[in-house]
Amino acid sequence: MRSAMASAEVADNVIDTDPTVRALEQRAAKVLGQADALWTPSGTMANLIALSLHLKRGDRFLATRGAHVLNNELGSAAWLAGGMPEPLEHDAGPGRPTPEAVEMAAGMADGPYYTLRTTLLCLENTHNAAGGAVTPPHEHAQLVAAARDKGLKVHLDGARLWHAAVALGVPPAALTVGVDSVSACFSKGLGAPVGSVVAGSAEFVKRARRMRQMLGGGVRQGGILAAACLVALDRVSDLAETHEAARRLAAGLNEFGWEVETPQTNIVLAGVPDLRMALDHLGTLGILALPMSGKVRFVLHRDLASTAVEDALRRIKTGSAA
Repeated sequence: MRSAMASAEVADNVIDTDPTVRALEQRAAKVLGQADALWTPSGTMANLIALSLHLKRGDRFLATRGAHVLNNELGSAAWLAGGMPEPLEHDAGPGRPTPEAVEMAAGMADGPYYTLRTTLLCLENTHNAAGGAVTPPHEHAQLVAAARDKGLKVHLDGARLWHAAVALGVPPAALTVGVDSVSACFSKGLGAPVGSVVAGSAEFVKRARRMRQMLGGGVRQGGILAAACLVALDRVSDLAETHEAARRLAAGLNEFGWEVETPQTNIVLAGVPDLRMALDHLGTLGILALPMSGKVRFVLHRDLASTAVEDALRRIKTGSAA
């Protein structure tokens, strides 16, 4: 990947002449089943661009409880995009609302002038805070249909869409059908140091390019970074090994009495009696984890050694980092 970055052909991406960035955008658009795509420095910016274009100030948008756009983007959906967030419960399973919940939350489009107007549904696949939970194609289609029936646009936060596609054995485009926009990240398990895309229609991407510049996302010789993202796209199939490693970790933790469900992808959430104490103890063992949804969050990725899971389980069992 570093070799590809060092040898990348570059120009000026701010004026849209960098050939490597353009090659990435065209390839990503095809993989995601969209007309065009725009490279962005981060997934947060990709989501913010989409919400800024889909929402008018004061519009309400729906997103699953714990969604990245609600909990992990520092309120930019409200502060910068001007949207009023409304969380949806996971009543269809981890990370997934039912179509009925979408329809009920959307309400009526022709209410009194002083009522909120709901105009957008934000989906997330996989759902980070739900432990990398996957939404299958048929449920995605039902949610999009429910949104359409209520006159809503649909944005898909697909930061980890590659994981969902590999877990389900389907192409990524099978999980984006009917959306107005989709974001996807090249660092989530694929190894790129930086970079995402936001994709949609040609007209959407034309507007998105202006919004990216307004947010300070213009990068001159961006091909150096896009080259890493192209290598990352070649590695999507490798995620199956990462998912298997996550299942091994979950199984081992269960044997120790930890409260862990079998993960669908690369995120393992473990329930513990004292979250802070558990994280501190893991740190003394040289095991790095973070809190999420009131649990310990382990993330498996390609930079871990093949023996990392077994080594971590041994350290937890023996209480020693040696």
